Amino acid sequence: MENKKEMKNWLDDFKLNHPLVIAGPCSAETEDQVLKIAHELKNSDVSIFRAGIWKPRTRPGMFEGVGAIGLKWLQKVKEETGLLIATEVANSNHVKLALDHDVDILWIGARSTVSPFIIQEIADALEGTDKIVLVKNPVNPDLALWLGGIERLYSANIKKLGVIHRGFSTYEKTNYRNNPEWQLPIELQNRFPDLPLICDPSHIAGRRDILQDISQTALDLNFDGLMIETHTNPDKAWSDAAQQITPKVLIKMMEDLKMRKITNEEFDYKNSLNTFRTQIDVIDHGLLDNLGKRMKVAIEIGNLKKKKNVAVLQTKRWNEILGKMILDGEKKGLSEEFILRMFKAIHQESINHQKRVING
Repeated sequence: MENKKEMKNWLDDFKLNHPLVIAGPCSAETEDQVLKIAHELKNSDVSIFRAGIWKPRTRPGMFEGVGAIGLKWLQKVKEETGLLIATEVANSNHVKLALDHDVDILWIGARSTVSPFIIQEIADALEGTDKIVLVKNPVNPDLALWLGGIERLYSANIKKLGVIHRGFSTYEKTNYRNNPEWQLPIELQNRFPDLPLICDPSHIAGRRDILQDISQTALDLNFDGLMIETHTNPDKAWSDAAQQITPKVLIKMMEDLKMRKITNEEFDYKNSLNTFRTQIDVIDHGLLDNLGKRMKVAIEIGNLKKKKNVAVLQTKRWNEILGKMILDGEKKGLSEEFILRMFKAIHQESINHQKRVING
């Protein structure tokens, strides 16, 4: 992807004065369901109607999609509403069927992005296509793997490319279904600013009550658009019910999130400043999260010291840590004075936690 100028800026073709919106049900369930949702969205900010036709599920026995019949329903959506249509593809057969049914946008899911073999198979099947192809991040936070998928498609002479950030799986329970790890899409955006970046807040959230906050964060970070799951009766959806919202709620949410592109110097300054501040907010939340994890480990150490009747303060260990952190901090442009102040504060908080355990 060295010569990014060859990549087509397909977003310009939409001529939008608001973020790109891709919306529709997690899964196409029936023809009536698909068409009803599409008609409720056709006069909104939604430009692309999405629906899962093949659903790769974590475990067998779950609903895995209606299959190729759903592509005919998507065709009807385009005919009746004028919306472009999009679906996920996971192998060369999916690609062939989607192209045969004139699907406009094909996306590659997180479970597929983790496998270079799958990506290469899809790239070979799509070689030279003029369709828009979007790549979701892999399930694990691996930027190189994400970029590798994009590069394989680019090498197959596919120029209308974009990426979808849907968060990353984690063993630890958090507020999210998939941890956003915003620093990864930020890094990708910094490396390839011309590559359209879409956020999938539905899969990051896993629940509808935090969709708007995640969407706003994405837009504050200069994402180009959103992919949101919507259903006329979310609680009865055949898949991912908890993260879907009704078309009416989606339309209201988009009105609240709307960000108009104003081309003047003052707006550009404020927009850039807001983006940088949001990046700092994301990093700060990560710092607090890591400090909280560090204190949990300190408590476990306190339990061990109590059991073995060992003193809280271990001077030799502390001096070793401090020396190492000063050297590592210098490599990152951080002064010795700052490192000392910061780690002394962290160390004191760890001691306080351990004292409470031992005295407790």
